[in-house]
Amino acid sequence: MDVFLDILDTFVFDRCYALILPNGKGPSIPTPGPDFLNQNVRAYFPLEPSKWAEASEWKRDHIARQAVSLFLITWIFGLLTYLVGGLILYHTIFDKKLLQHPRFLPNQIQQEIKQGLTAMPVMALLTAPFFLAEVRGWSKLYDFTSEAPFRAYTCLQFPLFVFFTDSAIYWIHRGLHHPRIYRWLHKPHHKWVVPTPFASYAFHPFDGWSQSLPYHVFPLVFPLQKAAYLGLFIFVSMWTVLIHDAAYLSESRVVNGSACHTMHHLYFNYNYGQFTTFWDRLGGTYRKPKADSFMCIHQQTKHIGDKQD
Repeated sequence: MDVFLDILDTFVFDRCYALILPNGKGPSIPTPGPDFLNQNVRAYFPLEPSKWAEASEWKRDHIARQAVSLFLITWIFGLLTYLVGGLILYHTIFDKKLLQHPRFLPNQIQQEIKQGLTAMPVMALLTAPFFLAEVRGWSKLYDFTSEAPFRAYTCLQFPLFVFFTDSAIYWIHRGLHHPRIYRWLHKPHHKWVVPTPFASYAFHPFDGWSQSLPYHVFPLVFPLQKAAYLGLFIFVSMWTVLIHDAAYLSESRVVNGSACHTMHHLYFNYNYGQFTTFWDRLGGTYRKPKADSFMCIHQQTKHIGDKQD
């Protein structure tokens, strides 16, 4: 995130902060002074500081400025992932027949989007401190493979990340279903019995944030290359949308794709996992999806319709 922040400071934030909190000096060519100017991105490629770099009362290493910038980055990136990703999946592989399901709510998509847009700024605010810790060097993130603890770790970090986060999210998610917690935090997400891709961020903000905690705790505990972290962050954001599209990896018995997650929304106390079915199998909470997740939902549609008749 520090490299990304350097780039955005140069092209966006330097001028914004200079306009909002000017120090009276105005734009100028930065002197060969402050070491913090673009020091992170220069490890990868040369990038000269902007002429606005020293024109604000809040310098780049000001902790409040970094916190505000990281909040905005997290919020805007989340919005783009949610709205663009959801829109693409909805108009491509999402089965529109599900809109006729008896348990699909009136104006559900509008309600999902409203809940998602309301929750996201709060989730971004709660997440920003973790990114701030990383930017200020309080994590175990590193730049190059040569800095890895040992040679094989460059490859090992990926399955370790998946296992750690999948394990933690399983128990957090299962805990959110405890009767004393469910009503207050997790119930709003289960309003969507037949979810669309727009249900992916339609959480109570503390619910969504708690399930994202393992992703941010990992680099505080385990070494992780920065490029790998960026790729995994994008992957996780997209995965959250993908498992709500009711089609992705529908026949997998190992990967907790959307068919497994659809079973969770339909039958409540099953398939708490995020990426795999490992902990659900171990914890006795696995429910095998039908060979085709669409068939399962459509069969339920017919069953409910018959009962109504």
